[in-house]
Amino acid sequence: MKRIGIISDTHSTFDDTLRTFLKDVDEIWHAGDIGSMETADQIAAFKPLKAVCGNCDGGVMRRVFPEFQCFECEGVKVLMTHIGGYPRRYDPRALKQIRELHPQLFIAGHSHILKVINDPVHDLLHINPGAAGCFGFHAVRTAIRLVFDRGTMRDLEVGEWPRPKM
Repeated sequence: MKRIGIISDTHSTFDDTLRTFLKDVDEIWHAGDIGSMETADQIAAFKPLKAVCGNCDGGVMRRVFPEFQCFECEGVKVLMTHIGGYPRRYDPRALKQIRELHPQLFIAGHSHILKVINDPVHDLLHINPGAAGCFGFHAVRTAIRLVFDRGTMRDLEVGEWPRPKM
């Protein structure tokens, strides 16, 4: 069994709010727009990190973090990217990967809007964890915790916090 924290769009924010919510997870998965290598290093020092680069991540971030990651967690095949779209409106590059790799869980960020959607067409769960950072148009910061256990996903929890006025 593994407890996973899923975040996106931190845009250089990894504060006590996120640390408190993620303190009991085994790993953190970041769906892009981390913001800086310093932020990635802070997250990785806190918990093991799997991440993809986002459209706002440039330079060294694009060399360190791939555009797509496909991996297995406790018997569940996971595909993660930053710009992925949604069921029936997937980004063409994401749809190609979904069709080729057949993940059970597809994670994408970018929209700053938390959504959890069952996709019966591709037989997967789509998660966009929303925006965990303080920069962007969103009014609420969000993150997800999820348990993976012997080929299943369960106990999904959502964290929500007001975004500070900047």
